[in-house]
Amino acid sequence: MPTPNEKLAESLDALKALQKWGRRVFKSDELSRVNRERLVGNGFLQGVMKGWLISCSPHVREGDSTPWYTSFWEFCARYCNERFDEEWYFSAELSLSLHGEKTVIPDQVVVNSPKGGNNAINLPFNTSLYDLRVPEMPPSTDLVVRDGLRLFSPVAAIVRVPESFFARNPVETQVALASFADASDLLRLLLNGGHSAKAGYLAGAFRQIGKPKLADELLSTMRIAGYDVRESNPFEGGQIFASSTKATTPIVGRLEMMWETMREAIIKAFPKAPGLPKNKAAYLKSVDEIYKSDAYHSLSIEGYSVTPAVIERVREGNWDPDHHEDDRKSRDALAARGYWQAFQLVKTSVGEVLKGENPGARARAAHKDWYRELFQPCVRAGLIEAGALAGYRKTPVYIRTSRYVPPRWEVVRDAMPTFFDLLEQETEPSVRAVLGHWLFGYIHPYPDGNGRMARFLMNVMLASGGYPWTVIRVEDRNAYLTALDSASIDVDIGPFCAFIAERVRRAMKLGDGT
Repeated sequence: MPTPNEKLAESLDALKALQKWGRRVFKSDELSRVNRERLVGNGFLQGVMKGWLISCSPHVREGDSTPWYTSFWEFCARYCNERFDEEWYFSAELSLSLHGEKTVIPDQVVVNSPKGGNNAINLPFNTSLYDLRVPEMPPSTDLVVRDGLRLFSPVAAIVRVPESFFARNPVETQVALASFADASDLLRLLLNGGHSAKAGYLAGAFRQIGKPKLADELLSTMRIAGYDVRESNPFEGGQIFASSTKATTPIVGRLEMMWETMREAIIKAFPKAPGLPKNKAAYLKSVDEIYKSDAYHSLSIEGYSVTPAVIERVREGNWDPDHHEDDRKSRDALAARGYWQAFQLVKTSVGEVLKGENPGARARAAHKDWYRELFQPCVRAGLIEAGALAGYRKTPVYIRTSRYVPPRWEVVRDAMPTFFDLLEQETEPSVRAVLGHWLFGYIHPYPDGNGRMARFLMNVMLASGGYPWTVIRVEDRNAYLTALDSASIDVDIGPFCAFIAERVRRAMKLGDGT
């Protein structure tokens, strides 16, 4: 008779067969009752709603939203296809957000379908799906399928959203408009639909974001066709715009616009920069002295159980994985060693910045080396594959318990050069530090270690203004992560700026970074 382990292995084989091509969402009847109950009971599957399951890990803690958020969009696509065939689509507003690389998991998704029942379907973690009945499907030429989701094309979506959307969602609108290289497809929809009023405020929007040629093309073509078009500005007064005459990819436009809209608030809220220190050796000595505290708090925030004694042993060179089995296998000791190695390179970067090197350029040149040192001990010990040191991620990543999902891995290689361009061009050290930290985590370029890397980056940027090395304490972890979520989910940098500013003021007052 098979043992319990052998029975579980059989069920896992059945699950593995379903997981081909990266599937995470399954209908209950795709597995036998025995396999389904065995896999749910052992934590390899979780229920979503009656008849639907998602992949999970037995190590996931109760109440962890990560498996659901990981599977959210795949569930929406599979459920809608199962229920409505191909007769469904997302709204123009949600379509624009998804095309524009807005990756926050929404509280509710509205699905439009002639087969809809005007019912809300409650889903895990206070999310829901509402199936709105509509009279008919839009023209197929207006729709595209992306990652299984049926969306309006960017041009169809920008024509269909109401004018009020522009003022309520200035970042989303600007990201969409910045991606237009010419007005041909947009004009086709405006002319065929007789949308003279829309043409007027779209022209005003293009002019506002620094694309006057597109604005003039809209107006002249509509007027030649006999429409009375009056240009108007759909945005509200006081809104800030990142003007660009070139068409940009959505992730590039998003980063540039968020940077531009947030920087003034940071400058107003942050303490004035002391300026580069005259005694550079004393500054670097203070960085050395704060290492133990910084390592303890930064590693603890990430969930490592690293004591000050282990950190001190690593610093003194008493970490010996070749002769001590505990050092070779201890995940925590390996993390501490990697942190020490990376810290030395970061300190070297701080020294270059104190000499006057552009901090953004220094971070661009050095950050991959910081990352490799951070994980070199784990590679050497065989705990992770050597390929992990190659560079930016090639898989999706998710942030535990957060509705914010980092950008698709496919856009990371566009995002990171733009990120460093913004750092290099920025003149205010406070903006470099706050937005450098937040946006590095927002992009999440690496499979792991992004939090530690973001805090390293922040301190290199702080050094460029003469601010002291500043430690984010583990006891402040909840406030810290909540403030990061406010920036990533609500596009509100205020709480995170206030949090970092308070820590910097304390470091300046006490002179010890903590």
